[in-house]
Amino acid sequence: MRFVYVMDPMEGVLPDKDTTFAFQRAAQARGHESLHCLLNDLFVKNGDLYARVRPLKVSDTPPHAVFGSFEEVRLADVEAVFIRKDPPFDTPYLYATLMLERVRGRTVIMNDPRGLRDANEKLYALHFAKHMPRTVVTSNEEQIFAFVKEVGGRGVIKPLDLAGGSGVMMLSPDDKNARAIIQLITDEGRRLAMVQEFLPDVVNGDKRVIVLDGEVLGAINRVPRKDDFRSNIHVGGSVEKYTLSPQELAMIADVTPRLKQDGLIFVGLDVIGGKLTEVNVTSPTGIQQLSQHEGRDVAVDVIKWVERAANDYRPTLKSIPAT
Repeated sequence: MRFVYVMDPMEGVLPDKDTTFAFQRAAQARGHESLHCLLNDLFVKNGDLYARVRPLKVSDTPPHAVFGSFEEVRLADVEAVFIRKDPPFDTPYLYATLMLERVRGRTVIMNDPRGLRDANEKLYALHFAKHMPRTVVTSNEEQIFAFVKEVGGRGVIKPLDLAGGSGVMMLSPDDKNARAIIQLITDEGRRLAMVQEFLPDVVNGDKRVIVLDGEVLGAINRVPRKDDFRSNIHVGGSVEKYTLSPQELAMIADVTPRLKQDGLIFVGLDVIGGKLTEVNVTSPTGIQQLSQHEGRDVAVDVIKWVERAANDYRPTLKSIPAT
């Protein structure tokens, strides 16, 4: 099968940490071809969607990525499209999802472009507000201060369009930097931000739960450094194995039907102290770290799912073995 990865340049990919690299490696091991392209390699011709791609071979040893020559493919003719461009969700990303509408229902797309547009990774969690920490979304400085006082004097402010812990800061009304932080994140009241109550349990870790088509593949616990409250792997959080509690599993079971409804197949849920803080859908990470703790390549589960889904679209293809 041929899989197109719409993503960032491979030069920025970390072979021992990146989830997209794990997908490519697992697919390659199962005999599939990986085709790489950037957002600006997508184009529409005669009403149909194409991409300017390069075949890609990956390896755990240098050189980690070796490209073939550029070629053009009609995306309806490939077996799957992985949308793995990292945030921010900006205008080029928006246009790419609109163009990818041209192949909905004609090939496997992970995740669904309409779902990606609807699921801002901060705001989408509000569908499940009963499972979230106390939260306000506003650009108003005084509302933010009032909220932080209401939740006990400590909060966390987050920009709505970034990822990996970027721009996430602690807020306390008695911090002389607090107003400057709010003004920076809200662009002096011109941009919305999410503010949540501070969850003291973050010192014990931020759980990343990896979900595939509504089923839990596993979870890891990301523990913050001693000098930072953020636990993202990108900013230096360490990773531990984690077993979800019955209460956490019940919460996730309440969330997953909506994910499936919106075409969000591969998702990373962030959970702190039993509370859902974010729903990551653009390019969720953590599968390599989960694989290390599970002692097997969990990315293979994802590729097997794509194979089965692709065969549903291509019933005349030779059946893919289950092992």
